[in-house]
Amino acid sequence: MTERDAAPWRALWNFDDPGASERAFRAALVDARGAAALELESQIARALGLQRRFDEARATLDAADARVAGLVTRDAVEQVRRERALVLLALERGRLERSAGQPADSIVHFRFAFDRARAAGLDYLAVDAAHMLGIVEAPETVRAWNARALDLAEASRDPSARGWAAVIANNQGWNDFEAGRLNEALALFERALALRRERPSEREPLWIARWSVARVHRALGRVDDALAEQRALFTERTAAQSPDGYVYEELGECLLALGRAGEARPWFAHANALLSADPWLAANEPRRLERLARLAAGGTP
Repeated sequence: MTERDAAPWRALWNFDDPGASERAFRAALVDARGAAALELESQIARALGLQRRFDEARATLDAADARVAGLVTRDAVEQVRRERALVLLALERGRLERSAGQPADSIVHFRFAFDRARAAGLDYLAVDAAHMLGIVEAPETVRAWNARALDLAEASRDPSARGWAAVIANNQGWNDFEAGRLNEALALFERALALRRERPSEREPLWIARWSVARVHRALGRVDDALAEQRALFTERTAAQSPDGYVYEELGECLLALGRAGEARPWFAHANALLSADPWLAANEPRRLERLARLAAGGTP
C-alpha cells in the first residue's frame, strides 16, 4: 500500500479552492479518530493558511501538536499513522510560516519533517520536505536539497513519491535559469517534460513543461524552435478552451526577437489582457505588465 492509498484525504484537496478543501476535511473529521484525525487537522491548517487565516491555522496546529504526543499505541498500522501525523504537522507548520512571510522560521520544521519521514520510510513526505527545503534554504544549499529530493523521488517504489520528480526538476530548472545556467536549466526542463509525458492525461502540467523547454530555447537563441512550440501550445490550448497568457507573451517575445514587431503586438495585447488580471503578477511583477502594455501599444522594449 502506498502512502497515497493510506492517506485518502489527499483526494479531498482542491488547491484552486482551499475553502472548499477545508470544508471537505472538516466533514471527514467528524468520523475520524486518533492519528487519522490529526492528519486531517494538519490539512485543515494548510487550507486555512492558503486562505491567509494564519491565526486560525496556528491554533489548529497547536491543538493537534498537544494531542499527538499522547497518542500511544501498539498497533503497527496506527504507529505508522502517528509518524505520518507528526511529519504532516511539522510540514504544515513550515508551510504556514513560509506563507506568513517567515521563510527562515520554516526551516527547522521542514528539517524535522524530512528526518522523521526518512526514518519512518515515508518517501512521499520525505520528498515533500526536501522539496520545501529546496525552496526556503540558503541559496548555496538549495541545489543540493533539490538534487536530494529528485534522487529520493526517482528511487522510491511509491508511485506517489515518484510523482514529485517532475515538480522538483522544474523547480531547480527555474533556479538554474534565473542564475544564467541555461544548459543546466534545459536539461532539467527536458527531464521534467519526459516525466510529464508519462502521464499524458494530465494536460496542464504537460503544457507547462513544454512551455518551459521552449522558454529556454528562446533564451539560448533557438527562437524558431521556441516559436514553433509556442504556436503548437496556442493551437492545443485554444482547442481545449484553455487560453494561457504566458503562451501569448512568449509568442510576442519570439516574434519580437525575430524582428517581427508588428506581428508581435496583438500577442502582447492578448497577454496583457489575461495576465494583468492575475493579482499575484500585479503585486509582484508590475514592470512585466507595464512592458506588455507598452509593447502592445507599439512602444519600444
